[in-house]
Amino acid sequence: MEYAVKLLEDMLRIYSPTGYESRLGGYLEEAMKNLGFHVETDRVGNVIGRIGEGDVEILLCGHMDTVPGEIPVKRIGYNLYGRGVVDAKGALAAMIMAAYKAGSKDIGGKARITVACLVDEEGESRGARELAASDKPPSYLVYGEPSGVDGIIIGYKGALKVSLEVSTAPGHSASPWLYPNAVEEAFEIWRILKREVMGSGSYFDSVTGCLTRIEGGEGFSRTPAKCVMEMDFRVPPGIPWRRVRASIEEKALSYAEGKENLRVRVWDGDGVDAFTASKDSPLVSAFSIAVRKATGKRPILLKKTGTSDLNILAQVWRIPMIAYGPGDSRLDHTPDEHLDVKEYLSSIEVLREALRWLIGIR
Repeated sequence: MEYAVKLLEDMLRIYSPTGYESRLGGYLEEAMKNLGFHVETDRVGNVIGRIGEGDVEILLCGHMDTVPGEIPVKRIGYNLYGRGVVDAKGALAAMIMAAYKAGSKDIGGKARITVACLVDEEGESRGARELAASDKPPSYLVYGEPSGVDGIIIGYKGALKVSLEVSTAPGHSASPWLYPNAVEEAFEIWRILKREVMGSGSYFDSVTGCLTRIEGGEGFSRTPAKCVMEMDFRVPPGIPWRRVRASIEEKALSYAEGKENLRVRVWDGDGVDAFTASKDSPLVSAFSIAVRKATGKRPILLKKTGTSDLNILAQVWRIPMIAYGPGDSRLDHTPDEHLDVKEYLSSIEVLREALRWLIGIR
């Protein structure tokens, strides 16, 4: 287990924000080769390692990139600190170690295990899109994201990012009643979207949204003539993201209709639909058994209000999929990001046990 911890610590010391994954990719290529994987790097920088042979292919998939902001790598007791240790280098390192153990000791000629170390998950998901376009579907897919050692992620909400611009005629701030105020009008549209587009049910089963950026105005003495808002919506299963995009545009344009000197423009609007896995999936069964056997804990099925590369892969591959990995997702992207080393090591055993179960080793 000393090497497993060293692998993760080395990965944390290689700072890899989105767009700067190549140094970590080179390290992982050599590390997996030394563990007996056949390794290649594709045209966008994904590092793909394969071990074992057989008709069944199990794909373990995680991302190398992190959000910006370095955190000094250090150990305090059992807690290991570093940027990305939770989201999601801990999961990726656990997958490499579990694949190595299962591939070199357990599976024989029964299956091939592939570990895909992807780029750009925190950006435009170029790595996941390239993987989905270039490979045939595996038999099973496990994506590495923090679920906790006893958690199994069976759902992610979809996502939609929208920008909206409000333009008005400029005027003097001493007479604000004479001119529409672009900032106020934009915020009124946001209030309408909150009331008429977003739901009131559970967070997972409703459309939710966040106003992530607002910019407008030219300073003192002038009424704001332009305001831009950027909004991040999360979309539940059963509602296509394009339907939400159309509703947002319809509500915004309807608000501006008939109002003199008020123009509204909506753009961007790229998105991805929600992902859900069946509770009866063989992957869910395998991981439920593995959690009990490796940890003695009762498995917890989780539905996340966030979105991951799994959403993109699920649009292309109709195969059993889940997400799993060590760590508390509430620490994602925070300056206090840390992972209990004992949980990390336990997650390796859960993954290994699940791999054994999937290929029929009881």
